[in-house]
Amino acid sequence: MSISDAARRDGRAKNKSAQSPALPPTTSRRALLAGGSDRRFRTLVHDLLTVSTRMELVRGHLGARMGVSGPQYSVLVAVAHLQGERGVSVSAVAHALHVSSAFVASETGRLARRGLIAKRVNPHDRRGVLLRIAPAGRLAIGRIGEEICAINDLFFGALDRNAFAAFAASVAALVNGSRRAIHYIEAGEGASRAALLAAAE
Repeated sequence: MSISDAARRDGRAKNKSAQSPALPPTTSRRALLAGGSDRRFRTLVHDLLTVSTRMELVRGHLGARMGVSGPQYSVLVAVAHLQGERGVSVSAVAHALHVSSAFVASETGRLARRGLIAKRVNPHDRRGVLLRIAPAGRLAIGRIGEEICAINDLFFGALDRNAFAAFAASVAALVNGSRRAIHYIEAGEGASRAALLAAAE
């Protein structure tokens, strides 16, 4: 086959591809479309997935440095920042991390057995417990404190003050939107789109 023949075949393939019908947009929100195209939206989703994956890698690395799992690292640091003077409840930690209270209770039980977290009965609700960082847990966090700061500075260093404020607000909105999306999924298949959207409210 000659070079000219190959060129003609490539040209026909490109024309066929250009004439093929476009896939429907992956969102119907006008604010998320540019000239009717969802290309920028899809790029955003891909970027968010990349950031999420890299955050999981960072969390796993920092947890490993302390001898715990990535999720346990998140729980430990959350308790450290939320405990105040009296300690923090399981439900408050769960709310901050957007996870279930059962998950926090399970992981803090493991951390308590490792001597990294201390538990005591909540004097205002004796059915619950208050969590605090144990001395060993505080030391474990302190040993990698400089590394935590360095990684965060690199990860988020591209954001100036205004960009950070806008980003934080946007992510908070996405947390709420993602909750509604999960409710939509959990509402089950077979229901109408209107019914599913109503269930997600």
